Amino acid sequence: MAESLPPPSPANIESLSNSVQELSEKRNNEVPQRYIHKGGSSGGIICASAPLLDVPSIDLSLLISPSPAGVEELKKLQSALNYCGCFQATNHGMSNIYLDKLRQVSKEFFALPMEEKQKYGRTADDIEGYGTDSVLSEHQILDWTDRLYLNISPEDKKRLEFWPENPQNFRGVLEEYVMKLKNLNEFLLKAMARSLNLEENCFLQQYGESESASIVARFNFYPACPRPDLALGVKPHGDASAITFLLQDKEVEGLQVLKDDQWFRVPVVPYSILVNVGDQVEV
Repeated sequence: MAESLPPPSPANIESLSNSVQELSEKRNNEVPQRYIHKGGSSGGIICASAPLLDVPSIDLSLLISPSPAGVEELKKLQSALNYCGCFQATNHGMSNIYLDKLRQVSKEFFALPMEEKQKYGRTADDIEGYGTDSVLSEHQILDWTDRLYLNISPEDKKRLEFWPENPQNFRGVLEEYVMKLKNLNEFLLKAMARSLNLEENCFLQQYGESESASIVARFNFYPACPRPDLALGVKPHGDASAITFLLQDKEVEGLQVLKDDQWFRVPVVPYSILVNVGDQVEV
């Protein structure tokens, strides 16, 4: 009689995953099987030839204005959220120099030697810290990405042992970014309510105290892939959050969104913040 084997332990499952950056550097034209999506080159679920989406651009400086231009921009915000659930936020209060600094510290972190990055490595049963896609199953198709995932808020969830001290200014730059996004989050929730002719604070009241709100930061690094037609940097997913703020790469396009059952490419707007409405606000 055949003996049934116990399911693999988290430690054993996790051993299936290595740094994607290391795989990218060591392999010539191969992509390991566990990264290959079945759609692949035969008309995969996401493809480089997808049409470009005309993502609306919203001037945040106008949203607080009672002028006709401000009223028009508020209508434009509502239309954008109905149209595709996301928009490019301009005049958000963050300088080009600052956003370049934020991009730079993230690049410097991922360029560190592996032994230095592993000081902030996540454990097999945790998502927080530096690592790759969480491996939950032997048959799971993995994302072609390395990432740094950090809990920001509430304060008792913040674990500074995962916050890189190298580059030296990483923590300070991230803390400043978080404070700016907290203010932007509150501003946008109020604007969204006004665009629906609702009481300005109705979404904020449902959101709860800002100190207790759950906020996470995720830095994604996508090493060069020898067969980008077979792998995905991040698999199709929905954001369970209220709002996601995304700072795209300045030069490399890659983000796609699903609209009306079709995938569309999101253009790069170097110094805009892409705002995506998550499941909570969509409901």
